[in-house]
Parts: sequence; structure tokens; C-alpha cells
Amino acid sequence: VLKQRTREFIGTGALLAGDLLFQCLAFYLTYRIRVDLIPLVFSEVPNFKLKVAQYWWILPIWVGILVYEGGYTKRLTYWDEVKTLWKVSFFSAVATVFVLFVRKKAPLFSRTMILVMPLVALGLWPLWRTWLKKFLYRVDLLKRKVLIAGAGEKARRVLKAIRQEPNLGYEVVGFVSDEKTGPRWIEGLKVYKFLDRIDRYLCRCRISNVIIALEGKKEKDIAPIINRVHHRANSVLYVPEISGISVLCTELKHFFSEQSLALEIKNNLESPFNYALKRTMDYLGAILLLPFVLPIMLLIAIAIKLTSPGPVIYSHERLGKGNKRFRCLKFRTMYLDADERLKELLERDPEARAEWEKHWKLKNDPRVTPVGRFLRKTSLDELPQIFNVLKGQMSLVGPRPYLPREEENMGHYKGIILSVPPGVTGLWQVSGRSNTTYRDRLEMDSWYVRNWTPWLDVVILI
Repeated sequence: VLKQRTREFIGTGALLAGDLLFQCLAFYLTYRIRVDLIPLVFSEVPNFKLKVAQYWWILPIWVGILVYEGGYTKRLTYWDEVKTLWKVSFFSAVATVFVLFVRKKAPLFSRTMILVMPLVALGLWPLWRTWLKKFLYRVDLLKRKVLIAGAGEKARRVLKAIRQEPNLGYEVVGFVSDEKTGPRWIEGLKVYKFLDRIDRYLCRCRISNVIIALEGKKEKDIAPIINRVHHRANSVLYVPEISGISVLCTELKHFFSEQSLALEIKNNLESPFNYALKRTMDYLGAILLLPFVLPIMLLIAIAIKLTSPGPVIYSHERLGKGNKRFRCLKFRTMYLDADERLKELLERDPEARAEWEKHWKLKNDPRVTPVGRFLRKTSLDELPQIFNVLKGQMSLVGPRPYLPREEENMGHYKGIILSVPPGVTGLWQVSGRSNTTYRDRLEMDSWYVRNWTPWLDVVILI
């Protein structure tokens, strides 16, 4: 049986070989695009003969930048890895152009290939690497066994988080707890007793990674536990006694003189530069989407007109940034007598009334037309809001636009949510929608504002 370090070494080598193979395949695909496809579209582009030997040095650039970004040492979630690969693709193209400029060899190379290859990598590299990692985890080469110190609610949340992020490659093998009356098993995993024996369990189970997720411990008691396992484990993850704060906008600061750590929590959207960047992304995105969206909107308008009487576009008042009211545009998805239909249903159906009072919506809403039901299910009813974005009233991504009557139900979330323009789409829309409660939606919208980054908007849009 191979040791853990040997398996990881072999797995890392296989991952490196896989990345080199992908770069070769991406290079070949780029070459075929340049030689076979581009001349068909742009007849003025001349053909050229490929000399592979001229391009060999591009591969070390790509892999070298990936090594620098921690592509073989860091354990990243799927979207963090996508971000890293996209960054590597961009800077590899920049580095390639720079080398050509310095060597004054640019005329001998296809500039189209140098620019197209990163575009190919943007779409295919994350898929390739995800598949390769899944294979390596399955054959137990890159997988890391993890022991969780703790058996309370925090430890259970850590287990759930790890299982929801298979790209990390962690396999939880058990828990260690000081609670004498606690559970012996948690979701099929054994709970070992006596925290002071944790180093023995690490040796017995051949585990080199520990997650500290203890509850009710004082700060002075945590450090000895971490130091005790640190010299026996390759890595120790510590989950602090705090939740509900910004995660994506948090940085760790070191105070070496006092041997202390501090979390710096940034409010990204309070920065004028970041807010201007977000608005620029909104305007550019809306302008680029408009030519593709307009034909679809025309077809939807015809379908609405043919199936039910009334206007195509419906505008209603919503709460905007700073609690300013604006008219939010949507395709009409309801009958003209929608209010009467709702009133009649709520009067005769107690279950529907309870559902309405709890969620402010109904699963089987009698007010919605057949076409409207399809539009809502696919979110196509929100396409006209692209004009709200161009007017500066909404963002492409943001909290959902709330009704004025919901203001009193927003509680302490109101100030956070209304500090930014509402979005055409958002975290709530991509996180289950009808399966979430009203409070869940408020929490997700406020979480989005506290954790905003440009990359978060990209992830939600994708």
C-alpha cells in the first residue's frame, strides 16, 4: 500500500501531465481553428504553415504560471479553480506576447493562434481539469483523508461543506470529541473519544490533515490543540467561533511581534472604484446582450399577444438603491383580472392563504397564464429589465427587486439590501428559488451585498 505522501506525489505528477496534454490538445484545436475555420469566415486572412518547434516554449509558460498560482499545491473549490485557470490563461497570453516582443520574433508567429488559444482554454480547461481530478480522486491518488476535531453543530456544518465541494478532494474519515455523552457516529462516520489522544488517531488512521471545529472552547485552549497536531499533520484547518460575516471579502492579517492574527473584513461596494467597476460591467454587459435579447423579446411579445388580451409589458413599483422607487419592467405573465382571481382563491382555500402569507407567492398561482408560467420558470419574463439596467435603476446581478409592501417585513436586512441597485438575476434566483423561504431570500441577498466581488457576479451569471 502506497503511503499518503507518495500517492499525492504521483497524483500531482499525473495532474501536471494532464495539464501538459491539455495544452497540446488546445494548441492543436487552436491550429485547426486558425487554418480551417477562420479563412472561411474572413477570406482576407492568409494561410500559413505551422512549425511546431517554434511554439514549444509556450507550454512551460502556461505551466509555470499555474505553478506560481498554486495550481498543484492549493485545494480550491470548483469556482475558485475556474478563476485561477482563467487568470493563468490571461497572463500566459500576456507573457507570450511579451516574450515575442522582447525577442522581436512576432512576425514569425501567428498572432491569431496566440490570442485564440486562451479563449479555448477559458471554456475547456476547467472541464478537463475537473474530470481529471475526479478520476485521480477515484483511484485514491490526490484524495486527502481528514479528521475533524469536534462533534457538534459546527463540525457537522464542516462535513456538509466538504461533501458539497468534491473538487477539494477531502475525505472525512471521522471525528474526535471530548464529550463523554456525545454521539458515537455522525452520518456513518466514527466519533473517537478523548481529544488528548488525537495524535494517536492520526498515526493509526494514517491521516495527515486535521480540521479544528471545536465549540465552547476558550481561545487559550485552542492554541495548544492546534500546536499539538501541527507537527504531526501536513496541514491544520481552523474553523473559528464566528459565522454570518463576509467570507469572500475577508483577509488574514499577521502581527508577528505579538504572534497574533486578525481578520480584515472589507466592504467592497463602499469603494467608489469597485462600485464604478460594477456599473461599468452592467452597462457593457447590457449593451452586448441587447442584439441577442431583442429577437427573443419580439417572439415572446407575439406569444403573449396571441394567447391573452392585454399589454405585453407590465411595469410595477419596486424598491431601488437608497429606497428610491422605480418602475420595474417585465413581460406580462398574469391575466388582467389577476387580483380578483387571487382574492377568490385566498377566500376559499385556507392552505393557499397560509402559503401566501408566509412566502408572498403561490406554487399553483391561478393568476398566471400558460405562457406566463413558462416565462417565469425560465426567467424570460425578466428580459425587459435590461432597459432598467441601461437607465441605471438595476444591475445585471444584485438582490431581487422588492415590492414597497415588503419593506416592513425586511427587518434589519433592509439597510444592507437597499444599499445597492436590485438585479435582473441574483443569488436567490440561482439557489433553488421556489424551494427557499422568504427569510432565506433575505439572507442570501444580504450575503451577496456583504460578499460582493466582480468574480461573484461572473459566477452567478454563468
